Amino acid sequence: MDNEIRQEYATLQSRRWFLRNCGVGMAGLALNNLFSSQGIAADTGNPLAVRSPHFAPTAKRVIYIFQAGAPSHLDLFDHKPELVKRDGELPPADLLKDYRAAFINPNSAFMGTKYDFNRHGQSGAEVSTLLPHIAKHADDICFIKSMQTDAVNHAPAQIFLSTGHAQFGRPSLGAWSIYGLGSESEQLPGYVVLTSAKGTSGGASNYGCGFLPTVYNGVPFRGTGDPILYLSNPKGYDRPAQRAALDTLKKLNHQTLAELADPETAARIQAYETAYQLQASAPELMDLKQESAATLNAYAIKDPTESNFARNCLLGRRMLERGVRFVQLFHEAWDQHNGLDRALTRNCKDTDQPVAALLQDLKDRDMLKDTLVVWGGEFGRTPMAQGDERNGRDHHNRAFTMWLAGGGIKPGISYGKTDDFGFDVIENPVHVHDLNATILHTLGFDHKRLTYRFQGRDFRLTDVHGHVSKDILA
Repeated sequence: MDNEIRQEYATLQSRRWFLRNCGVGMAGLALNNLFSSQGIAADTGNPLAVRSPHFAPTAKRVIYIFQAGAPSHLDLFDHKPELVKRDGELPPADLLKDYRAAFINPNSAFMGTKYDFNRHGQSGAEVSTLLPHIAKHADDICFIKSMQTDAVNHAPAQIFLSTGHAQFGRPSLGAWSIYGLGSESEQLPGYVVLTSAKGTSGGASNYGCGFLPTVYNGVPFRGTGDPILYLSNPKGYDRPAQRAALDTLKKLNHQTLAELADPETAARIQAYETAYQLQASAPELMDLKQESAATLNAYAIKDPTESNFARNCLLGRRMLERGVRFVQLFHEAWDQHNGLDRALTRNCKDTDQPVAALLQDLKDRDMLKDTLVVWGGEFGRTPMAQGDERNGRDHHNRAFTMWLAGGGIKPGISYGKTDDFGFDVIENPVHVHDLNATILHTLGFDHKRLTYRFQGRDFRLTDVHGHVSKDILA
């Protein structure tokens, strides 16, 4: 090694020594820089430590019921008597101007809903008879009937709703939430994902962390057995031995973190600790036999060990009360291009009562006031019929319905309006970016300021778009 290289190496080592031992450390500088520009309190020891948002939140936690596959707004929440009246007629030519359907010929005949709608509660919200249990909570719910999105196929639209971008690689809403707020649970992940039916077309991108450190990634829990593969120790390897090994590994990882300031090292430290805590907490969490018969009946759970949507709803409540910040339930079963009647009836039977039970459960535990409940899919369905038997609906991104409850959302209102056919939004449009901006607002964040610098640019969930829908805030 010549003198010039020796001097450069000595200088580098000296700088590393100073940053490692001066009481701040490279890791501390990196993590403080990560949060300070956003006005978020940093904690250099734990990337999941609880942090203060930009302003006082109305929601402390979120449970997002993602009805993937796109439920038909026209058969569930957006009653259109004129569409029923004109069933079998061709749509007006001016309605279809510049319209491109995903699969069907846009000039297909109208199909009115076959289901009755009734008004419920003091709000008088109209809900399909397919959802009698959710209908009982009409006065707790804000129905957004003017949702719009950019994507027209399932995977891009799901990823767009989850991440604000139709292509994979961006952080999900849940990941942004944990990045901003940290986690209140020391024994469970801050962001947990539960799936039923077919899962999601968008896959792991719907709950990924993108370019954020992996500690903010959603953690999928399995429905049976260990919630995470290989969570249990092998035979002959007891807890004290495991703790000793983890402590040694933790010291080595902390040395690496101090020297290199790699956020992934911090994520690795936290992942090992979370897994260790999960070994003790997961069996108790997943054991629904502890719940009363009345609770299981309320959720329509016949077998507490059977993995399904109802069980996931109850598990979601149990996770929220144990400090999990963001719970996401994916249930992909709503893509009815044909066989709409039979499939829609089955889907509503599978999901209606558990969702209503979840709302009531949160109310009874005084948790709904600061828990945001989100229900919806990636887009709506066409008012035109699809299929040889005229018993299906195609994808429709121009108008659909989602609903929110709790967490500072104004209850008992219907917001936005579509035309007589449920085809176009004619009042108070709410784009996906607007929805995400509003959700972040309930969590205490200005969506324009919750950013992360990546490849020389500040990124955010809403990209360069989005407005908070202030009229739906309590």
